[in-house]
Amino acid sequence: MSFTVIIPARYASTRLPGKPLLDIAGKPMLKRVWEQSLRSEADEVIIATDDQRIAEAARGWGAQVCMTASEHASGTDRLQEVVQSRGLADSAVVVNVQGDEPLVPPAVINQVAANLADTPEAGMATLSEPLTDVASLLDSNAVKVVSDVRGFARYFSRAPIPYPRGLDLKNPDALQRYPVGHWQRHIGLYAYRAGFLRRFVAWPQAPAELLEQLEQLRALHHGEIVHVAPARERVPAGVDTPADLDAVRRLCAASNTN
Repeated sequence: MSFTVIIPARYASTRLPGKPLLDIAGKPMLKRVWEQSLRSEADEVIIATDDQRIAEAARGWGAQVCMTASEHASGTDRLQEVVQSRGLADSAVVVNVQGDEPLVPPAVINQVAANLADTPEAGMATLSEPLTDVASLLDSNAVKVVSDVRGFARYFSRAPIPYPRGLDLKNPDALQRYPVGHWQRHIGLYAYRAGFLRRFVAWPQAPAELLEQLEQLRALHHGEIVHVAPARERVPAGVDTPADLDAVRRLCAASNTN
C-alpha cells in the first residue's frame, strides 16, 4: 500500500496563537505529529504551511516542507495545493493528519489509508468511535456520523443523531440501555484520492456544510462516497484549547513520551 501523509499547519489560532510550535514535554506539538506520522507506513510525510516560522522549525528537525498560499480557507485546500504541486496521479492516496493531533496512533493512519485503497468506489475515507455518554452526544464539538451497512457515510452532524424517541437527556446514564454502537463520534482523520481533492476544492460550499460548519458534508452533497470504519485504536483528543494543551502536556510528562 502506497500513500503520502500531509500535515497542514497554520501559525494563527484564536485560542492558541502559534499552536503548532507550542511546547509539549520538550518538543513542539507539530514535531510530535510529524514523528507519529513517520512511524506509519507512509511513503513520505510532508508538512504544508504558509508560515516561515513553522517551515524553518520543521526543516530544522529534518521534516520535508511544502510552502503553500496564505489565503486557503481550510486544510483541505492546502492539501490540494501540495497534491497539485507534486503532480500526484488521480489514484494516489493522501492522508490528512491534523497538525494538532500529537498523540495520533500510527496504526490508525495506516488503517484509514488502507480502507480507502480497498474501497475503489470511495473518494475519501475516515474513522469513528463509539459514543456512550449523553454529554458527548449533546456536545456540538463532538461530531456524530451515521453510516450504512456498507460503511458508507449517510450524514455528519453536530446534533445528536440518530435521535431516539423518548430519550431522557437529563439522565447521564440514559444511553446505557442502548447497545454500544448506536452512536458514532467522527474522528477527524481523512484519506483522500488525489483526483477527489481536485474535484472537491472546485465545488462551492454546500448548504448543509454552511449550516453545520462541517466540510465533509460538501462531499456528500455532491454524491461522493465517504467510507467510515471504527478506529482500531483509541484516538486521543487533539489540542484545540489551553485546557487541551495542559491535558496533553500532563499525559506526555507522566508517560515520559520522548
